[in-house]
Amino acid sequence: MSERILPISSRKFIKVLLRFGFKIRKRKATDHIVLTKEGCARPLIVPDRKSLPVFIILNNLRSAKISRKDYLKKLKRK
Repeated sequence: MSERILPISSRKFIKVLLRFGFKIRKRKATDHIVLTKEGCARPLIVPDRKSLPVFIILNNLRSAKISRKDYLKKLKRK
């Protein structure tokens, strides 16, 4: 059985997305960060929060076509 995805800070989640090649495009006035990547169908929107709910993490991973296994591997890398 695979590991569970737990809530993490948005800063930590964004660092993981940067490891996958995403770039910060802009920071919205509503405290959301927009990330883009060449070949990705749509931008990822990440709210700036201390604790990012799991459903937001999963939705963004699905949009980015990142597997749970790959995400957890990059998350563990310091």
